[in-house]
Amino acid sequence: MLPTLKIGDLIARIPFVQGGMGVGISMSRLASAVANEGGIGVISAAIIGFTERDLFSNYREANIRALRREIRKARELTQGVLGVNIMVALTNFSDMVRTAVDEGIDVIFSGAGLPLDLPAYLNEQARSKLVPIISSARAAGVLCKRWLSRFDRLPDAFVLEGPLAGGHLGFSREQVTSAEFSLPKLLKEVLETLRPIEEKHGVKLPVIAGGGIYTGQDIREMISLGAAGVQMGTRFVTTHECDADERFKRAYLEAGEDDLVIIDSPVGLPGRSVRNHFLDEVKEGKKKPFRCPYHCLITCNQQESPYCIAMALINAARGRLEQGFAFAGQNAFRATRLESVRSLIRGLIDEFSQAAGRKLTGPALGG
Repeated sequence: MLPTLKIGDLIARIPFVQGGMGVGISMSRLASAVANEGGIGVISAAIIGFTERDLFSNYREANIRALRREIRKARELTQGVLGVNIMVALTNFSDMVRTAVDEGIDVIFSGAGLPLDLPAYLNEQARSKLVPIISSARAAGVLCKRWLSRFDRLPDAFVLEGPLAGGHLGFSREQVTSAEFSLPKLLKEVLETLRPIEEKHGVKLPVIAGGGIYTGQDIREMISLGAAGVQMGTRFVTTHECDADERFKRAYLEAGEDDLVIIDSPVGLPGRSVRNHFLDEVKEGKKKPFRCPYHCLITCNQQESPYCIAMALINAARGRLEQGFAFAGQNAFRATRLESVRSLIRGLIDEFSQAAGRKLTGPALGG
């Protein structure tokens, strides 16, 4: 009863997209494991070269080299569908997109800003699907209009991220907790915006819902509301295959509900993280001295930032949480054990099947 996920002529056996999590949280190991189970596995391109020895001295080439390596490693491990998540806010956005296209990646997911010019990087031989990540119906409409006028094409699909997602959020602090910005409501608005565009151009624009999706019941709810699939990041962190250090995963397992907090990121956006001593000191006004080794994010003001978010996230991926912090979705506290990707996905499918046998009584997201 679980539908496939169709993005143009690309078909994933199950409608699960593993969210791209940087820095170093979703790399080739996790992405290939998800793809092997029939979902879309996603590598995050954000500072992907953090393990390269020449990252500081040769930032551009180190990241290109690392992205090529991770895509190729994933290809060796799976015949399934693979994607790359590339943030618009990255200063090396162009390099990362060109590299992903050159490597023949199946899907490019792009958010943290509107990827207004993303189609410009495709050539006649490129087969990569282009999937913007949005947080509103307005963003969907703007992208469709821009891509049609400049490139005579539409996005292949959209990922709609709601305010319960982890990491950087496309919402204000007030919107994060407002019922007006719940994922079911946002999904309805996006679908209504896209419907006349689909009818006019004779295409289907799948919408993949993400942010707070945790159970098979949540998946069932989103699909019943019109989503073509779901994106999940937090659920995949506490898997054996997740590329993060075990201490990063333990931060999820040890977190309580009150430990999931909204922070003001140096990049100028709210973000959801697991509270720890590092973040407590930042909140108290203590500055973490740093030298910016590379201007990795367009929107980061390193002169006024209380810490270097790149170094904080690199430290977190390596398990050095005393010098960084773990981004996480609102439901991270619900994780109780480590399990394999296969076990997780099979459990979600079982829950979906059970939910399909029950009458839906309303939004179950997060419940």
